[in-house]
Amino acid sequence: MLFTIRLAILALILLFLLSALVVHFRSRVRLKLRRQLAGHATVFAPYNLLMYAFSAVPAGAFPNRKRFSEVDSLQDNWQAIREEAAGLFDQGHIRAALKGDDASFNSFFKQGWKRFYLKWYREPLPSAQKLCPRTVELVNRIPCVKAAMFALLPPGAKLNPHRDPFAGSLRYHLGLITPNSRDCRIIVDGQEYAWHDGEDVIFDETCVHWAENRADTTRVILFCDLERPLRSRAMAWINHRVSNFMGAITASPNAADEPTGAINRLFAALRHRRERSRRCKQRHRVLFKTIKLVAAVVVLWVLLLAPWPLLR
Repeated sequence: MLFTIRLAILALILLFLLSALVVHFRSRVRLKLRRQLAGHATVFAPYNLLMYAFSAVPAGAFPNRKRFSEVDSLQDNWQAIREEAAGLFDQGHIRAALKGDDASFNSFFKQGWKRFYLKWYREPLPSAQKLCPRTVELVNRIPCVKAAMFALLPPGAKLNPHRDPFAGSLRYHLGLITPNSRDCRIIVDGQEYAWHDGEDVIFDETCVHWAENRADTTRVILFCDLERPLRSRAMAWINHRVSNFMGAITASPNAADEPTGAINRLFAALRHRRERSRRCKQRHRVLFKTIKLVAAVVVLWVLLLAPWPLLR
């Protein structure tokens, strides 16, 4: 009995590590292996392999935009969307999380990146319905759009190379207010795309990507998550349910009276402790790396080698 349990645990660990390695080597551009394995994106590696295996979209950094005719109405109405985005920008509504309650994009805020949510995997946010009704109406007409926001990148900002963790979606960007030059660009798996007013693009956000704005003007785009097209109805059903669950626990508000997901409530509650821990890690880098290594060894020993007397 004990041997069988340990064998099952070992098999799960090996399956998880194999999934993480497949995801790591899937792209031409890769993060350092240590960072990849330690990053939060690796948690979803087994699930992401299923998404890749059943994807109706060929692998690649930039899927063919023509396959996604559902979002044509967004590009067709980009000027109306731009007008509402400009109003929000002028009034200061496109901003960082006010209470540190947006774990998904916390590292971006440090670089000056800002956002205003339209919807996040469920109903549109009340503030968005009030302040930008036309854009909300357009987004709501498209079933494959699961999340949408206005995203701002100020002059001089740079978002470091990273992978988004969830392969159940693809990313859509529509240029609204941009420098219209290569000085404001995103690099996905080594391929460059520069934002331009009224132009859109779809890319696989689980590929390593980074962005920068070297221009002297702010970039504002419509940023959406599109549900990944899958070749299996069963997998599409599973992905739809998983996406909604993940959206519910990671919801972040524009205004104080809007709902906040469980992950973000916890993230905000631990903010001060996290900041103290970060300062301590910066002062004692070697010590913290040693503690992490020892902890990993202890966990593996407990799972695979410890006597587990209670199971005898």
